[in-house]
Amino acid sequence: MESPVTDLVIRVKNGYLAGKDQVVCGYSKFKEKIVEKLKELKYVKDYRIEEERGLKKIIVDLLYINKEPALTDVKIFSKPGRRYYVSYKDIKPVMTGQGHSILSTSQGVITNNEALAKKVGGELLFEIW
Repeated sequence: MESPVTDLVIRVKNGYLAGKDQVVCGYSKFKEKIVEKLKELKYVKDYRIEEERGLKKIIVDLLYINKEPALTDVKIFSKPGRRYYVSYKDIKPVMTGQGHSILSTSQGVITNNEALAKKVGGELLFEIW
């Protein structure tokens, strides 16, 4: 079984590679927080939650700048069989500051810069640039 976070991030990346305007993914509060963070970082344009026959889904609108995808690539760290935890002291810049790491911490889903500022570590989910 694949991780729900991995599924969400790969769907977004593949949507960009295919030139789609939006992608659809199953709903969870955790996925919503991740998509909210991606919107805040301007990797996606917007998202909305729809319910159909009792099942919720997240519809993510992809962002293109001058017909170029806002997202270039993703590197996934935590997997279902192996969680990847880091201390705030071990967090490194992504692409010399041009990308972001997304972490799941006791203070919610945050970026590497927020983790350094708050001096909090957690599970390193993925890097995005």
